[in-house]
Amino acid sequence: MEPRIGVYICHCGSNIADTVDMAAVAEFAQGLDSVVIVRDYKFMCSQPGQELIKNDIKELGLNRVVVASCSPTMHEPTFRRACQEAGVNPYLFEMANIREHCSWVTEDKRLATEKAKALVSAAVRRVYYHQPLEMREVPINPNTLIVGGGIAGIQAALKIADSRHMVYLVERSPSIGGHMAQLDKTFPTLDCSACILTPKMTQVGSHPYIELLTYSEVEEVSGYIGNFKVKVRKKPKYVDEDKCTGCGLCQTKCPFKVDSEFEAGIGKRKAIYSPFPQAVPNVPVIDTEHCVYFLKGTCRACEKLCEAKAINFEQKEEIVELEVGSIILTTGFSVFDPTPIYQYGYKRLDNVITSLEFERMVNSSGPTGGNIVLKDGSPPQSIAIIHCVGSRDEKYHEYCSRVCCMYSMKFAHLIKEHTEAKVYEFYIDIRSFGKGFEEFYNRVLNEGTIFIRGRPAEITNIAEKPEEEGKLIVQFEDTLIGLQRRLPVDMVILSVALEAQPDAEAVARLFNISRSADGFFLEKHPKLDPVATTTDGVFVAGCAQGPKDIPDTVAQASAAAAEVLAMISRGKVEIEAATAVIDERICSGCQACKLVCPYNAISFDEREEVCRVNEALCKGCGSCVGGCPSDAISLNHFTNEQILAEMEGMLI
Repeated sequence: MEPRIGVYICHCGSNIADTVDMAAVAEFAQGLDSVVIVRDYKFMCSQPGQELIKNDIKELGLNRVVVASCSPTMHEPTFRRACQEAGVNPYLFEMANIREHCSWVTEDKRLATEKAKALVSAAVRRVYYHQPLEMREVPINPNTLIVGGGIAGIQAALKIADSRHMVYLVERSPSIGGHMAQLDKTFPTLDCSACILTPKMTQVGSHPYIELLTYSEVEEVSGYIGNFKVKVRKKPKYVDEDKCTGCGLCQTKCPFKVDSEFEAGIGKRKAIYSPFPQAVPNVPVIDTEHCVYFLKGTCRACEKLCEAKAINFEQKEEIVELEVGSIILTTGFSVFDPTPIYQYGYKRLDNVITSLEFERMVNSSGPTGGNIVLKDGSPPQSIAIIHCVGSRDEKYHEYCSRVCCMYSMKFAHLIKEHTEAKVYEFYIDIRSFGKGFEEFYNRVLNEGTIFIRGRPAEITNIAEKPEEEGKLIVQFEDTLIGLQRRLPVDMVILSVALEAQPDAEAVARLFNISRSADGFFLEKHPKLDPVATTTDGVFVAGCAQGPKDIPDTVAQASAAAAEVLAMISRGKVEIEAATAVIDERICSGCQACKLVCPYNAISFDEREEVCRVNEALCKGCGSCVGGCPSDAISLNHFTNEQILAEMEGMLI
């Protein structure tokens, strides 16, 4: 059938039209081979714009369509769907990006217009050689894997499980709860963090549709959307979960103490421990790095005193194999270690602590029973809180961690609540952007907190005046009055940044997803698809995707759960047809393509000695095509003929 091409040029409001002469581009397109109709419209992606395409397909017999507008990442599915609804195969559509590649990169109208013509010409030449392709459907396994048991993982798990679909929740720590379990109160409402979190933790622990795999890590992931196979390594707890009653006697009688991770290092735990009293599951774990039995072969006091006979030193590591249809990554964040910022004196000067350490200090269930005290046990008379430690800093993290301003103001309120101390907040800008946040800021101001605009240059304990003796001296420039000042205080709290987990890169490789420049997992689209990733069936939520507070984390976790439930309710999902194809008559079995494939979509058939493509895993990136020395691989929708035609079209 002779190609009949329709070309549609979008003004994108004024984004394109202000820089590109739309009439000139339309006139040029009308003269291209096989072009039947050319139209320009203010918003092609709108319903009237799509109707233009559909009507022309029906009335003019168009069998190929070119839209010159914005990035295909944003609206290619929109226009493909419009073509399909009008009876044209969606792969007989081509998109020319005259916004990001043209109008947004120059202010020269003549050059922009010429480049727009070239891009339209290239698209028309290319679409001439397009072939209809058929998308395939794969069934969806209704089970879901959630990796990370913080509030994001808990929320997503409950949303899916409440719909009576099985969820496997994997958490590397002995208990779920994440960082939220360490907090005292939450801003701006000052709800007790444990009070709102622990009921949800209990629901997860007892839910019939949730299998909890704590003290476990994902070891291997294979398969594709709807049909993932996952291996989970369960580390031995050396405590039989079925026998343990959670009485805590073993922890009480264990004679050896070490720094507690849950208490951020300011409290101790035993060598056999539960992270905190409300842990779920309420089963202790033996820390083999500090247990005397594993180090020297002696002690075993916990085994002797356990009436339930739950201690089992012979317990072995276990590999659990799961089959799931979708995966949600809720691996959370790590807190920035301010030790490299030497001038702030963390771990060098007494009473310089991080925000997480203060959370545990002010918490009534923490190591100090909620009493804010100095290292010598006395109450502080003055406290400085320094914002943006590790955030908004080119040396460490350029991004804003979003929560630091608000939790710093929460600290000021809690200090006023617990002590008579003066509170000084050192800030760059106050970012109180959320619901009730500005009101909370005003509340803290009215309570007498002193806000000083300026980032401290140094914290020292060298006194220059008698009143500075025994104090920490904050040296800073008050940018509002333009003066260098020294402020003696008893305690300094460093409001540290949220950063990606240390193993984020390894996790990203394991699940075949990308990371952004800041280290967090990269979403498919920052506005239109913030929980999906470029690997179909794998979603992200919470602080694994970027810094955010609890309400935003819960909302994003619910969104990820909604995406999963939508897939499950459909029962099947379409997979991309633009995939690699291997001509087995030419394939030499060298496996070069297998080595370069970033999606593990190519396997080697030992019997036939040829490589084969798993079309469900293939993303059509073309790496294998370029890497094949035998030219045995072609890429649907990106054939040599199509690419060369596109190149020729650019050379107008």
